[in-house]
Amino acid sequence: MISPSSNPLKPLTYAKVAFFANSFKRLKSSQQWLIRQKADPYVEKAKINNYRCRSAFKLIEINNKTNILKPGLTVVDLGASPGSWTQVAVQKTNSDGADTTKPKGKVLSIDKLQIFPIEGATIMSNMDFTTTEAHGKVVDALDGMKVDLVLSDMAPSATGVKELDKDRIIGLCYNAIRFAALVSKIDGSLLFKVWDCKEVSMLGMDLEKFYRNIKIIKPLASRSESAEKFILARGFRGIQRPLRNGQWS
Repeated sequence: MISPSSNPLKPLTYAKVAFFANSFKRLKSSQQWLIRQKADPYVEKAKINNYRCRSAFKLIEINNKTNILKPGLTVVDLGASPGSWTQVAVQKTNSDGADTTKPKGKVLSIDKLQIFPIEGATIMSNMDFTTTEAHGKVVDALDGMKVDLVLSDMAPSATGVKELDKDRIIGLCYNAIRFAALVSKIDGSLLFKVWDCKEVSMLGMDLEKFYRNIKIIKPLASRSESAEKFILARGFRGIQRPLRNGQWS
């Protein structure tokens, strides 16, 4: 008689059950995502308006309320792939020179992932904006100019572990704040995504050290069930202490 502990088939059976259970969960999640996409009016609007994804309408809505994007402004879009926010920034700042009667802006887009070309934007693909190398390349691309607005629609890939996901997006937020502090002009602005959590209040207090006005925005284009919000910080005060080798510590 073979004891249960010595049966080589039993662990394999458990592994198979776990595999199929996880596969079923992923399949169900994918099916729900497809159903939601088909029912989402912003997905269809993105196709009609040739935006790369529906998130373009979040920035459009925020801009309609705040007027943070204007012709002639210099904008940096962090974590820009696939590029829908960059597309909106190009249109609103006239960085492609489409309207010859208005000032021409400048848009830089950075991401670790590939960003396909967008007319009117300087694309920096496969680049981690938190590195010294990336900062140097941004400074070179700006050619001595300071930035009017830093954008970030970044979010980490969800792990399903709430505390870990929360810590990761808060980390991204602070990276965006750090970057903006290095490149922004006085009175510049920063718009970035965050997930609703108790750390947001602390984030706001830290932002008040560098910006005069802080506002939390939940655009209609954000799905109602989503925990995402956007923080708009305006009126950059400047850095009150010197940098070391271009880095703010």
